[in-house]
Amino acid sequence: MTAIYNGMPGDSNSDLAWFKSQRSNPSGNCVEVAKLPGGGVAMRNSRHTDGPALVFTKAEIEAFLGGVHDGDFDSLV
Repeated sequence: MTAIYNGMPGDSNSDLAWFKSQRSNPSGNCVEVAKLPGGGVAMRNSRHTDGPALVFTKAEIEAFLGGVHDGDFDSLV
């Protein structure tokens, strides 16, 4: 497995299994996520899979998903 770091090219690691939400639509306005070893998550733009990927630790993604579940970000949409 190649190095995993914030800003890595999204298509640089062929060991990662990327997927999108079932709510994604055909217009291409989607992000893809991949589970990382250790429980972290990488995220990339589905239209630019070779662009930079954001990398989150397990604790960061748990805090974010908890906030989504609690409605903390509802004012963004």
